[in-house]
Amino acid sequence: MPVYRSRARAVHGNGPRYTLARGAHSSVLFVAPLARLGANRHAALPVAARIASRPLHEVSVVSESGLAPGNANGESSVAASLAVQRLSGYGLRRALIAGIHRLISCRDEINRINVFPVPDGDTGTNLAFTLSAVLAGMRAPRLASAGEVLRRAAAEAIDGARGNSGAIIAQFFQGVSEALGPSKWVTPDSLSRAVGVGSRSAREAMADPREGTILSVIQAFAQAWRAQIELGSGDFRGSFQHALQAAREALQRTPDQLAVLRSAGVVDAGALGFVDFLEGIGDYIETGRDSEARMSADEQAEAGVDVSSLGALADQHRYCVECMINAEAVDRLALKGALLALPISSLVIAGTREKVRIHAHVDEPALLFEAAARFGRITSEKADDMHAQTRAAHGLRSQVAIVADSGADIPSEALERLNIHLVPVRISIGGRDYLDRVSLSAHEFYNEIRTSPIPPRTSQPPPGDFRRLFEFLLSHHTQVLDVSLARALSGTLQSAESAATRADPRRVSVFDTCNGSAGQGLLAIWAGEAAQAGMSAAEIISGLHRMRERTRLWAVVRDLRYGVRGGRAPKLALPLTRLLRFVPIVRSNAIGKLSLVAGLWGKKQVPERFARTVARRLDRNRRWRIIVGHCDCADDGERLRAALQQHVPQLDSIWLMEAGAGIGAHAGPGSLVLGVQDYEPPSP
Repeated sequence: MPVYRSRARAVHGNGPRYTLARGAHSSVLFVAPLARLGANRHAALPVAARIASRPLHEVSVVSESGLAPGNANGESSVAASLAVQRLSGYGLRRALIAGIHRLISCRDEINRINVFPVPDGDTGTNLAFTLSAVLAGMRAPRLASAGEVLRRAAAEAIDGARGNSGAIIAQFFQGVSEALGPSKWVTPDSLSRAVGVGSRSAREAMADPREGTILSVIQAFAQAWRAQIELGSGDFRGSFQHALQAAREALQRTPDQLAVLRSAGVVDAGALGFVDFLEGIGDYIETGRDSEARMSADEQAEAGVDVSSLGALADQHRYCVECMINAEAVDRLALKGALLALPISSLVIAGTREKVRIHAHVDEPALLFEAAARFGRITSEKADDMHAQTRAAHGLRSQVAIVADSGADIPSEALERLNIHLVPVRISIGGRDYLDRVSLSAHEFYNEIRTSPIPPRTSQPPPGDFRRLFEFLLSHHTQVLDVSLARALSGTLQSAESAATRADPRRVSVFDTCNGSAGQGLLAIWAGEAAQAGMSAAEIISGLHRMRERTRLWAVVRDLRYGVRGGRAPKLALPLTRLLRFVPIVRSNAIGKLSLVAGLWGKKQVPERFARTVARRLDRNRRWRIIVGHCDCADDGERLRAALQQHVPQLDSIWLMEAGAGIGAHAGPGSLVLGVQDYEPPSP
């Protein structure tokens, strides 16, 4: 047994007593019975331990008046408030932040003892990433009540959950939040009950729950806290510290419950992470301050967090960008230098040697993603348009905010005029992932698919992308309406519905346009105009139902190979159209799917003949709106617009734009798209 140094953790339970210590010749934390420490037992135990076996009367010292001893900084008043019968949203948020800071600072220790369920050494990293998402959410304004704090914590944890333990702790938060509801204050009784629900929720989320894991420690903590309340303990400090002691003891029992831990001589990594989280909260309850919050920049760098000080720069960049770099070893100094060479601000580099998360403000997200890609595989890209957020927060506000996904082709003029918010679709080309229209422009997309041997793939945004935007908009608008890509075409609508349910289903609505591309764009524009006219969400949705029947998407597809490669067109169609020199014309049906309705023989004057084909089917006495979308063929798009202006006399508006990846991935370069709408102005 090597000489014990550094931190030692000892817990005196009813069974064998274990200590966690770091060996002098090893970076691995291990657990061993105290009896085996021999002469080193007394050398190990006095070390200032984070998990210490302190008598409970020393843990929760409260005077008869309910006030704790203080210091010159006034921290006693905060600590004393936690000895009373209820806790506000502010106090709960501060306690959670303290716990998260503690866990993040301990993640390397957690990584080193990670052997179950897979010895991949990333449990600490996964927990840190999961709770970092919660930490970011805690900075949101208007989290006044305890219920709002926990609801936000649960939502952020689920969106940011990584790894097995991350998913478990996220589900724990979700259960606590659901049990607590919209409470303005929490009491020891209500919170202990909610923690019990969270414990059960986490266990139920596992297909094969195992004892000796984080589940056991959460359960021990929940049961001990509830037992203290039922015994009459009425203040947070005393009851929480008893429960924390039970969690420490449960952690020490994990090697007895899982043979793989006993064989490796370690406690469960996920369980240790949860106890670290509780320890941070416990310190805050005792002292009223966050012991990890005042780390210097150098200390943060040593802990794996590099916060670049760029305060001299005016932060006027458009996008708030995040991504993850995965590699065997990321050169953090070189990465920092590469990123600081860009026009950038608010740069944060966090993580480990193998997994690094980047946060920054930039004008061109593609440049950041390209620079980051030189250091490893890029995942989890995000780019929020801060200019649009500023307009939403400080501009003229309608009571309804309009959202669409980037599957909708909406002219930039209409986007800005109507303040329509876009959630980018994900694009995968040649093994690289992109954010539609953010890290990859439409023009770049068409260049890529011409040269890539692998067909491009589009996928719906994750629910977290929608929920983050929904919750931001709800802080500035009464209601939010997402005008979505057709359910029959993509899972995007389901992703938005999932986010709406978690944000606020009473205030967020998702509408199926049964359309895509320019057709969806026309409906989003109509919704934006209706919102500016002062219509409610219910009135806008009612109008959209009418306008949906009057809006169709048309396309002429010059080269079917892209549709065949993507599985949207039968293989036999490609040689037949080439042999016969046939150019198919397709139109959307009632649910949004495209089907063949006509065709052109020969390749000459395609834009003009396409315009005449569509115009013949339009009532000349009706008022029409049209979006012309070209797939990297701007000259043809201009010719098509001119022909339509000639053949459709009652044009309210006609726009020309480059069609996006949603339609371009299947229609391919050279195709032309039309969104056609029998227009009726919004009226309340």
